[in-house]
Amino acid sequence: MTFEDLGLSADLLATVAREGYTEPTPVQSAAIPLVLAGRDVLAAAQTGTGKTAAFVLPILERLRNTANAGFSPARHPVRVLILTPTRELAMQIGAAVKTYGRGIPLRSTVVYGGTRIDPEIKILWSGVEILVATPGRLLDHVGQRTVNLSQVEIFVLDEGDRMLDMGFVPDVRKIAALLPAQRQTLLFSATFSDDVRRMAKEFQHDPEIVEVAARNSIADNLTQVLYPVDQARKADLLVHLIRRDSMEQVLVFTRSKIGASRLASYLDRRGVSTSAIHGDRSQSERTRALEAFKGRFVKVLVATDVASRGLDIEDLPYVVNFELPHEPQDYIHRIGRTGRAGASGTAISLVSPDEVEQLRGVQRLLRKAIPCAIVEEFLPDPEREAAPVARFGGGRGSRYSSGRAQPAGVGLQTAAAR
Repeated sequence: MTFEDLGLSADLLATVAREGYTEPTPVQSAAIPLVLAGRDVLAAAQTGTGKTAAFVLPILERLRNTANAGFSPARHPVRVLILTPTRELAMQIGAAVKTYGRGIPLRSTVVYGGTRIDPEIKILWSGVEILVATPGRLLDHVGQRTVNLSQVEIFVLDEGDRMLDMGFVPDVRKIAALLPAQRQTLLFSATFSDDVRRMAKEFQHDPEIVEVAARNSIADNLTQVLYPVDQARKADLLVHLIRRDSMEQVLVFTRSKIGASRLASYLDRRGVSTSAIHGDRSQSERTRALEAFKGRFVKVLVATDVASRGLDIEDLPYVVNFELPHEPQDYIHRIGRTGRAGASGTAISLVSPDEVEQLRGVQRLLRKAIPCAIVEEFLPDPEREAAPVARFGGGRGSRYSSGRAQPAGVGLQTAAAR
């Protein structure tokens, strides 16, 4: 199938071609015709499969024939509301709307917290048809009566699973109550959990289901490996791996904001150029950190799960789980940022003995064991805790040579299969 087969107009096809895309991804092939037909859509696809274009392109197609270049704000009511959980993702979607919509007289803007609200108010008063927003900031505008949602025709909920994880559903309910009952609602999510399906029932009417990848599937070109290590020596092991393998553009995940800051500071002191993004950093600081990483001015970007949502980094070769996430599903989100669009990628997990339960949860979700590699000098101390390395499938004097990936131990394989 080609983009021409999907029912897009010539100017949009030309824009897509200029961006270098020749064939639609599976989620685009499945979702675009449904959105063009006006159906509610519940779509699940892996991160990096082109979900943003799957709703932006048909939305632009549907609105283009009634777009106008009039000056009056009354001629530019909010017709499309795209709700997303994080500022980074909001900016990414906003950029996609402007990129694909150039040449179409539709006004769009992005509103999110962490920045001054006055410039947003000025733009909203001038009129916009497509509004991309985070829930909290949108409710701020609602409270100040700087936005009118009574003419919204299309409502998009992006990253539905993360909306749930971050506790935004009550805010989404408040926002949905301000929208016309007769509207098209699109719900896109990286996963298709039972909670996401329940959310779909609440906000959608008889949606078409689009699921283009098996639940919890991992890209075939993504290599996964875990390294057993004491918690206190993880940072040193990370420095060792970066230097040993000449790693560039390494996205590292920590569980906490303070952990991200401390790790970034430590890596910098060890001569590994590093930036960090997390909720305590201002939007301008987060933007500068991301641009420095994309521009290869720093080797490592340390992030928390919340701050990382919506990061759009092309050809990212490495993702490192400095700490395993509490929720196994977040492991899928994290490692899905590498090995995208056919490129190869490596997902590394530094696992300490106290994280064995989290590891079991991840492997149950994957339904397979993660291969284990050994760096002898960083193995957990057997004197501090009896035979901890056996839990990972290796140990001192074992058949595993330093740095060579091997299957994880039988005990964990059994746990993963349960």
